[in-house]
Amino acid sequence: MAAESSIIVDPCAYLHITLNPDGTLTRSPDAFPTASPTISSTATVLSKDIPINPANNTWARIFLPKQPPNKLPLLLYFHGGGFILGSPDLAMFHEFCSNIAGELPVLLVSAGYRLAPEHRLPAAYDDGMEALRWVKTVEDDWLRDHADYSNCFVMGSSAGANMAYHVGLHAARETDDLSPLKIKGLILHQPFFGGVRRTESELRLVNDPFFPPCVSDLMWELSLPVGADRDHTYCNPTAGEDSFGVLDEMERLGWRVLVTGCDGDQLIDRQTELVKMMEKKGIKVEGRFGGGDFHGFEFDDSSKAKLLHLVLQDFIFSDSV
Repeated sequence: MAAESSIIVDPCAYLHITLNPDGTLTRSPDAFPTASPTISSTATVLSKDIPINPANNTWARIFLPKQPPNKLPLLLYFHGGGFILGSPDLAMFHEFCSNIAGELPVLLVSAGYRLAPEHRLPAAYDDGMEALRWVKTVEDDWLRDHADYSNCFVMGSSAGANMAYHVGLHAARETDDLSPLKIKGLILHQPFFGGVRRTESELRLVNDPFFPPCVSDLMWELSLPVGADRDHTYCNPTAGEDSFGVLDEMERLGWRVLVTGCDGDQLIDRQTELVKMMEKKGIKVEGRFGGGDFHGFEFDDSSKAKLLHLVLQDFIFSDSV
């Protein structure tokens, strides 16, 4: 347990945000440095930005290995930030995505989405589905020349992994409309879920200096529909029945799902519960959970990130689908 001096008593200060009287947030630009797209001739991975929906100010950053083979698996990625922070150009997400694109290798599309509380859920999910439809129709030479649309994966980190799950649920009902995109699987990297009842890991890590429950509680309060609690299906998919049978559809399609996490993250019990739920539905789900570490550790530790790359490489380039 963290030392008393590390206990977080003000989640707004921890997140560098101010909640305004009109319900909007003021986010500190200095707390989260950004990175420009990489077009240097010396870069091993190139990147560029393309608008998705100017009316919603959504856009994507595309990452392409400098010397790609003709076709690469297509990876649609959603960043984290508890639905209230973040964008594809944050330096931590830029570097994370660039390294994945270069080392696996894949053509990676990091798609942005509207943030809460200005745009509460399901706005982010709607933007995720729009990005999925957009990526198959946008006129772009990198995608045209190098993306294997028949070999697509949807991935996210933290809140982005929550998005990948819910976007996957929607996409499973629209596979014909998404052609020629063929989704092979979902990659949920330290997915962000919650619930009203505290789990053992949430109680054990109540004073975690990296990502305590009081911070995730605030994120859910600001992002869920007004009046909803943390047992809403957006937050807690294990709280109720799968009334739409969408997981059954995912099983029928033969999608594989990878869920990663670590026992130093207060979310691990939620993540393992999700794996068990999907196993009961007959979905080909693999849980990769390590010891120690903390939420988002692979963004801070390049050696741990390289281990994640090996897991992703094995999952994406497997011939089991």
